[in-house]
Amino acid sequence: MPDFEIWDVVKVPFPYTNRPVQQRRPAVVIAIYEAPTAPRVLWVLMVTSAVNRGWPGDVAISDLKMAGLPVPSLVRSAKIATIEALDAECIGHLPAADCAIVSAALRQWLAKATLTRLGRPGAVRDGDQLDLPDQLG
Repeated sequence: MPDFEIWDVVKVPFPYTNRPVQQRRPAVVIAIYEAPTAPRVLWVLMVTSAVNRGWPGDVAISDLKMAGLPVPSLVRSAKIATIEALDAECIGHLPAADCAIVSAALRQWLAKATLTRLGRPGAVRDGDQLDLPDQLG
């Protein structure tokens, strides 16, 4: 079974939210679930081309070669999926500076979920921004 680490860039069958298909695409591993009686599961964030329209919480990948990506790309922190590790292939690793920014974006998404649970508005709508640290470059 392939070995994965947090912040690996992997190619996985990422599910679409608006249609019942999957497409093999890059993603970033943010957590690994292992249990003796279940398949190993990767929690991953979608990676998309930088030419696509930006979303709140998108993080530009600063070193494409290290990440194993051929074109300028973004980590889309708003799109998370769980994938069986057997379906993943490691292609690179996210640069350390980018990891810190993605971590900040995830903390903010989770904080918004916590506020919603406490009865406060927490949904992020088109045009909203997350307060992320400055990106490199």
